[in-house]
Amino acid sequence: MHGITKQFGSFTALNQMNLDVKKGSIHSILGENGAGKSTLMNVLYGLYQPEEGEIFINGEEVRMKSPTVALEHGIGMVHQHFKLVGCFSVTQNIVLGLEPVGKMGVLDMKEARKRVVDITRKYGLDVDPDALVDNISVGMQQRVEILKALYREAEILILDEPTAVLTPQEIDELIHIMHKLADSGKTIIVITHKLKEIKKSAEYCTIIRKGNYVKTVDVSKVTEEELAADMVGHAVKLKVDKEKAVPGDVVFEIDHLTVKNEKGLDAVKDLSLKVRSHEIVGIAGIDGNGQKELVEAIAGLVKAQGGRIMIEGQEVQNTSPKNVIDHKISIIHEDRHKKGLVLSFDVSENAVLETYNSKRFSKRGFLNRTAISEFTKELIRDYDVRPSDCEHSKAVGLSGGNQQKIIIGREIANDPSLLIAVQPTRGLDVGAIEYVHKMLVRERDKGKAILLISLELDEVMSVADTISVIYDGSIVKSFSQGEVDEQTLGLYMAGGSENGTIS
Repeated sequence: MHGITKQFGSFTALNQMNLDVKKGSIHSILGENGAGKSTLMNVLYGLYQPEEGEIFINGEEVRMKSPTVALEHGIGMVHQHFKLVGCFSVTQNIVLGLEPVGKMGVLDMKEARKRVVDITRKYGLDVDPDALVDNISVGMQQRVEILKALYREAEILILDEPTAVLTPQEIDELIHIMHKLADSGKTIIVITHKLKEIKKSAEYCTIIRKGNYVKTVDVSKVTEEELAADMVGHAVKLKVDKEKAVPGDVVFEIDHLTVKNEKGLDAVKDLSLKVRSHEIVGIAGIDGNGQKELVEAIAGLVKAQGGRIMIEGQEVQNTSPKNVIDHKISIIHEDRHKKGLVLSFDVSENAVLETYNSKRFSKRGFLNRTAISEFTKELIRDYDVRPSDCEHSKAVGLSGGNQQKIIIGREIANDPSLLIAVQPTRGLDVGAIEYVHKMLVRERDKGKAILLISLELDEVMSVADTISVIYDGSIVKSFSQGEVDEQTLGLYMAGGSENGTIS
């Protein structure tokens, strides 16, 4: 890709961008949120048409007029938000649009299944071809997306933030799959901001900043710190600087809580937990061990079957989301699209979703648009939301990282007694991650109680003052920061203990 320029109105998303990728390599695209990574790949995949620039595949110039043209030239893309039909089987999703037709024009699903099984075996992408997509894990759904591209004989695979929704174990499996695909001659382009995973998986890395090409490096010859500095334009601290916690009184307490999941099974089982002022309690665990149901019960989104949830001595279980917010509990939800934002609302409307009826933003039933505008501009500035003039832009049009910044800024601005942060840095680059971690520590130092729930073990270990491990719906062990290593935490997360036995 040479001299690619892409504009959206007056905003230049890509300015004379260059990208050269070697056949059979794993090549990462690194940049901050809003730097233009996804835009560049959407140009390559034919979703966007550039104002300037040329694209060459194997030395031949190609005009990518549409994804259909991209597929014809062997380019497949796995989007960050999967494009699967939940009520269809794995096989049906993979062959959708290219179904094999047998005699008399009848769909030959037996042949389709055979071809899918052959591809899964060839590339080691083990997945049940007959399972419904709704019934398989997120990691398996991602494999289905990769299989869709391979079924269409893609030679170049674009993976957009492929590890954003995966557990640590699934990330390791994906990196193994990527290497296997590259060894077979496939070319992998990975959009990511995770430096550790770039070091583990990629051979080359192209760094872009604010739509401009910075450099391409041999990953084996640079450090994570150098990659981070090139990405944001200045040195970044990858470790969290904070004073030792001096916890105060108990602000938030969960007492013998039991919550059922959608299938009617106990997902949270007799769970007890305390969070004090001036303290960050981190919950570490593999996804699917009750974290989702725990947060939903605290938020008032689902009913608890037993136990109590107390904020400053007052019970809030089984009430309503508004009552929870009124009791000064702010939640940064894991799913920013379903629970964090109204995507069809603009940024200013999303900024006051929970406080629009407060005295600050309304009077006698009428919104104070001036106050809302001032607040939103302040939030955009303080949290470096891009573009900086997005106050009246629809939330759906922002990158995932910038959507997350809006949510984090809004929840902290609500001045909560308890701040619950669920996967708060998912989809953020290292510069934004550093800033979010500083915000959490700053709020702790102000006296707030912080509950951090994250699948990122590094994040929990570096940010939390107390680490509680959740397994099968219960807290199985708690540690103070610095008294436990990653290996021991991993054992408890898997249901074991320090002597390696499984409970």
